[in-house]
Amino acid sequence: MPRAKKKERSLDLYEHIAALNSVEECCRFFDDLCAVTELRAMEQRFDVAKMLHAGKVYTTILSETGASSATVSRVNRVLNYGTGALAEVMERVEQTKEGETAPQEDNETRRNT
Repeated sequence: MPRAKKKERSLDLYEHIAALNSVEECCRFFDDLCAVTELRAMEQRFDVAKMLHAGKVYTTILSETGASSATVSRVNRVLNYGTGALAEVMERVEQTKEGETAPQEDNETRRNT
């Protein structure tokens, strides 16, 4: 029996993900699309990525996430040799959160400087 031809990547899914408007909508979208185990696996890998990006050591990551050492190694390899998109997005979100929590100057303070 011949093997099925490998399907090329469809950008349709990614276009729809990019069209999501909020975290809540994103959660609902992925809840509808993925099995709970698939979501938990992606969430765990992302938690590992954030911890590696923050400079945490393997033993801490293993104990805090419950991930296997193979998963931590795989995610570390992606951060070091992947496309760079994962780290780029993490940094973008960090900067956005920092901007939201930074103290805002009032108009009076700006006029006096």
